[in-house]
Amino acid sequence: MTSQAISLPYQDHRRASLHRVAAAALLGLAMLIAQTLGAHARAAPESFSDLAEKVSPAVVNITTSTMVATVGDPHGEGPIVPEGSPFEDFFRDFMERNGPGEAPQRPRRSSALGSGFVISEDGFIVTNNHVIEKADEITIEFYSGEELVAEVVGTDPNTDLALLKVESDEPLPFVPWGNSDESKVGDWVLAMGNPLGQGFSISAGIVSARGRALSGSYDDYIQTDAAINRGNSGGPLFNMDGQVIGINTAILSPNGGSIGIGFAMSSRVAQNVIGQLKEYGETRRGWLGVRIQDVTDDVADAIGMEEARGALVTDVPEGPAEEAGVQSGDVILSFDGTEVEDTRSLVRQVGNSEVGKSVRMTVFRDGKTETLLVTLGRREVAEGAVPATIQKDAEEPQDADILGLTVTAVTPDLAEQMNLGDGATGLVVKEVDEASEAFEKGLRSGDVITQAGQAEVATVEDLEDRISEARDAGRKSILMLIRRAGEPRFVALNVEE
Repeated sequence: MTSQAISLPYQDHRRASLHRVAAAALLGLAMLIAQTLGAHARAAPESFSDLAEKVSPAVVNITTSTMVATVGDPHGEGPIVPEGSPFEDFFRDFMERNGPGEAPQRPRRSSALGSGFVISEDGFIVTNNHVIEKADEITIEFYSGEELVAEVVGTDPNTDLALLKVESDEPLPFVPWGNSDESKVGDWVLAMGNPLGQGFSISAGIVSARGRALSGSYDDYIQTDAAINRGNSGGPLFNMDGQVIGINTAILSPNGGSIGIGFAMSSRVAQNVIGQLKEYGETRRGWLGVRIQDVTDDVADAIGMEEARGALVTDVPEGPAEEAGVQSGDVILSFDGTEVEDTRSLVRQVGNSEVGKSVRMTVFRDGKTETLLVTLGRREVAEGAVPATIQKDAEEPQDADILGLTVTAVTPDLAEQMNLGDGATGLVVKEVDEASEAFEKGLRSGDVITQAGQAEVATVEDLEDRISEARDAGRKSILMLIRRAGEPRFVALNVEE
């Protein structure tokens, strides 16, 4: 059979050629994407043995010893005598001679276990504050079996961190800090420590979440499913490069054991705190000197912001912020070039800043932004400061029902009667309609309204004028500054008729 070539019309040739070119292009693009993903993807390691061998010499077990004074308790530990025993009367007489419910007992020594890691060859060791708190003696056990006595350099209960120091004739193996901000959810991590007193145990997992807050103002925890148990506290959380990106601190568990929800203080916070403890023996956090609250949607609408963000200033006591011109009602949008998401982020940014540093801060005020220059103070010195109050001339009482509130101007007699304090000014809330929005948002009898629409109010007429101005401006809500027992907060109430 003779083969016969099949000829195609010109258009068919051209169409087939275009299809081949397109197919080749798609294949090339697919290969490029695959190569790119392959370059960036992190495959699961075949083994953690090399990493464990590399970092183990710098991880330590910590044993603390504390003398605890004890008092006898008839319901606690003590001699157990069978009822009707011939010794029953003897022990009862013995206990009564030594006082009701008390028996002579000598102080006992209590021990606790934890973990830590060496950060420099000259013997500085990081752990949790709760591991060594109130300890009389601290013993460090190294992977080699060597034991050394440690001294406390400094502690920071706010972040539950502590810095210890041991003296050694030889340089000690240590591990470097890593950048926790570069860790991503899903990255592999390795936890090492002394869980349940077992000593030098490792567990592997991933970063489950970032930016977790537990209870502190400066919290920035990495959540991980790497097994963390009692005794792991103070131990390191490593990335795959053998760098410390977290300090294992707490677990979430109904039974005290690991259920895959553990928390490690981020190295970004820890490194700054440990650096201060090493240099000063204490923390020296920046202080702005404002009271703040989060900006909610209704608050943003009341002050004319397009979106709810930043930190709303409720009070400006004497301090750095007042000197820089910050005012109550300002919304802090950025601090030292970093956007402020909410109050927590601002507190963390300020606290991590150097004392005495001058920073630029952007605030939203009266519908526009302004930039202020503020020189930070030191929080530890200022924490006991009490903001000053301003005494104003008293006004004659005049009740009015406004937005579900019965209000009247504060007078000295009324301030004394309602225990508002000598410096109370503004409008006092006498009653709150329980069916009103004001009641739902927490306003109660005895609250004092000092501002409305970001302007001072001293009379009922002042408040009515501010509400009218808000309505004329097309606002749905009006922002009020409320003080209760001296503590300020902003509340936005609907003014639509």
